[in-house]
Amino acid sequence: MKNLVFIEHADGKVKKASLEIISVALEYGDVSAIVVGDVDSATLSQFGASKIINVAQDALEPYSSGAYAKVIVDCVNQESPDLIFFSASRMGMEIAPLVAANLKISMASDCIGFSVDNGTVKIDRPVYSGKSFVSVAYNQMPMIVTIRPNSFEAKENPVSAESVNFAANFEQNDIASRVKEVIASVSERVDLTEANIVVSGGRGVGGPEGFAPIELLADEMSAAVGASRAAVDAGWRDHTDQVGQTGKTVTPQLYIACGISGAIQHLAGMSGTKTIVAINKDPDAPIFKIADYGIVGDLFEVLPILAEEIKKIRS
Repeated sequence: MKNLVFIEHADGKVKKASLEIISVALEYGDVSAIVVGDVDSATLSQFGASKIINVAQDALEPYSSGAYAKVIVDCVNQESPDLIFFSASRMGMEIAPLVAANLKISMASDCIGFSVDNGTVKIDRPVYSGKSFVSVAYNQMPMIVTIRPNSFEAKENPVSAESVNFAANFEQNDIASRVKEVIASVSERVDLTEANIVVSGGRGVGGPEGFAPIELLADEMSAAVGASRAAVDAGWRDHTDQVGQTGKTVTPQLYIACGISGAIQHLAGMSGTKTIVAINKDPDAPIFKIADYGIVGDLFEVLPILAEEIKKIRS
C-alpha cells in the first residue's frame, strides 16, 4: 500500500502528531510525506518517511485552506496513494474535508484506533461528544483518514528518504478565502493538543489569580495548562486554552482537573485521556464519576503540596 501523510510543523519543527501518523501509516505500507515549507527532512526519514514531497512555502502565502487543499489534490492525483492521512488538528480538520470533497472519496475523521485487514480499513472513533465509541469499516480506497493526536506512539524507524520538489499549481480563483493576519501567542509550554500531561482549571479556581497554583504544578510536570469553558467565558484564560466541545480536544496520558465540575461540554474534550485525576471540594461533582483518582479538597491547598512533592522526586 502507498500512504501519503500531510505534515504539520511550527517554526521548522515537525509536530509530534505528524510523526505519530507516520508511524501508524508505516505499519501498512510505504509512507510519503508532503510538506509545505521548510522542515528538517532528517526528522521525517528518522520516523519512516521514504519519500518527502516539498512544496515551496512562498507559493502558498498567506495561508489558505483552499490553496493547500488544491495542492494536496494535485499531489494525490500524481502519487496515487491508497490512504491519505491528516492530523485531527484545526488545520487538518479544515483541509481534509476539502480534499475529500474534491476527490469525491470517503473520509474517516478523528480516529483513535486504526487497522487494515485484507484491504478493509477499520477505524475506531468517539461519537456523541465522546460518550460512546464506534467501529467503522471502509472497503474502498483511496480514502482520507484523520488521526487524533496522542492516540498512537511515534516510533523511530530510520530509512533512506528520497526528496522531491512539487510545484504548486493553482489560480487565484481556486482561493475562496485567505488568512489576512496571524497573531501568535508566545509560550514556552508544549502545545495543548500534543501534551502528555495537562493541568486544567475551572470555575472553582475563583478568578485569573487562581491559575497560579495550576501554573506552578504544570511547570514542575512540564505540562500544558488548560481551562474549562466557564473559566474562559469569565475572561480568566484565553480561548486557546479551552478544553471541550467548543474548544480543543486533548488526549494526554494524564489530565488533572482542578475545580472543574465535569460538564458534558468539557468531558467531550478530554474523555479520551488515559488517566484522569480530579481535585474538587464537592464530593458529588460529576467529574469524579469518570476520574481514575479523586481528591476531595481545596485545590489551593492540594496543588502546592503536589508541586512540592513532584519537585522532590525530580530533584
